[in-house]
Amino acid sequence: MIILKDILYKVSIEAVKGSTEMAINAIDFDSRKIAENDVFIAIRGSVSDGHDYIEKAINQGAIAIVCDTFPEIIVNGITYIQVKDTNRALAYMAANCFGDPSQHLKLVGITGTNGKTTIASLLYQLFKKAGFKVGLLSTVKILVDDVEYKATHTTPDSITVNRYLREMVDAGVTHCFMEVSSHGIHQKRTEGLHFEGGVFTNLSHDHLDYHTDFAEYRDVKKSFFDHLPKTAFALSNLDDKNGIVMLQNTAARKLTYALKSYANYKAQILESQMGGLLMKINENEVWVRLIGTFNAYNLLAIYGTAVELGLDYFEVLRLLSELESVSGRFQYIISNEKITAIVDYAHTPDALENVLKTINDIRTKNEQLITIVGCGGDRDKTKRPIMANIASTMSDKTIITSDNPRTEKPEDIIADMEKGVGPQNFKKTMSITDRRQAIQAACQMAQPNDIILIAGKGHETYQEIQGVRYDFDDMQIVKELLIQLHK
Repeated sequence: MIILKDILYKVSIEAVKGSTEMAINAIDFDSRKIAENDVFIAIRGSVSDGHDYIEKAINQGAIAIVCDTFPEIIVNGITYIQVKDTNRALAYMAANCFGDPSQHLKLVGITGTNGKTTIASLLYQLFKKAGFKVGLLSTVKILVDDVEYKATHTTPDSITVNRYLREMVDAGVTHCFMEVSSHGIHQKRTEGLHFEGGVFTNLSHDHLDYHTDFAEYRDVKKSFFDHLPKTAFALSNLDDKNGIVMLQNTAARKLTYALKSYANYKAQILESQMGGLLMKINENEVWVRLIGTFNAYNLLAIYGTAVELGLDYFEVLRLLSELESVSGRFQYIISNEKITAIVDYAHTPDALENVLKTINDIRTKNEQLITIVGCGGDRDKTKRPIMANIASTMSDKTIITSDNPRTEKPEDIIADMEKGVGPQNFKKTMSITDRRQAIQAACQMAQPNDIILIAGKGHETYQEIQGVRYDFDDMQIVKELLIQLHK
């Protein structure tokens, strides 16, 4: 039995109308899911305001309402709890509802623009190999040890997070690695969670459709570290100009990693090939199967995190050498015609530049690099011309195409991107609206030893057009087309 008063622990309450001594069934912020004896938390979102659905929630059986402003009509027998911030209230109530599960395992949050999924997923892989029961909350999937669930958001809502954490604790999971997005931090989804550590990857141009400017985006990321307890560790990329900013006000133990700067965890790349990297990490050499400088940073963050969580550093090096790349992150195949096709989630200017630089550093320049790139609809428009400029400048041929147009016209998105293509790159750039046709054109152009990069969607197995998700898997499609066209 859940008593309303008990799940209000740590919630900042401004006023109460009614009793909090009642037994309740569950809590939710979606009025459509409210049932008999539930508590409805009214959240003000960017699209709709939960306060507009209080009456509907009561009609569906809600016996208590959590809101930041009391409604004009007060219904007898219903308890109303006024709080300063309903997002924050939801976070603490969710944790209390599920018995504060994050206190019973070692939870590490990974935040930054790029690298979150790779670091979280590979930490899961590494700790599994080390013999632990492990959890993962990521963009790609949610894992409760060996049980897999589909992910819908980078950082799920507070109820979902705590529900999965509870399931992990009940399953004997000892460590959980969680992607922490700027949206999730801003909407207080990570509050009420006890973190053993936090990792900062890097910061570049992204989500400026949501945040007012880059400074706000940076400060939201920083607030995650500001809230870490002194018992936690904060591991930050010192080579990123914002790396030191993340550590400024944290009470956690401050740690750094870098390839170019003096840091607690230091590495250098000794060799870089299509088959992997030879790295020196804190004076010890290790061969890894991942590719590129950006992955060297990811692996160094993984190394530092594992050591801070108590693993022996020689054992961590051994486990690093066994790690395999994450789905849709520099995932590649080589056809019978020796054409290399690479699928990568690079959907920000910085990520795209990193991937193209990696390819250009490895290749001989005797082959063509053909890049297929698009930008998502209903998202930050300012990065569109920048990404087209990067792709057309750093590739031998570029095809601008659709990503997830969502509710925008693909042609409008492509037109925004085309503005970034410089005159010197006009002749080697083309636009093909249909993404499958764009991949087909690249496969037709490709000669033996050429490289095709398909950027933007990575692990996603759908394309979202006007609210409908259609099956679309870049890797599967390029495999099929290379087989068909080069029989």
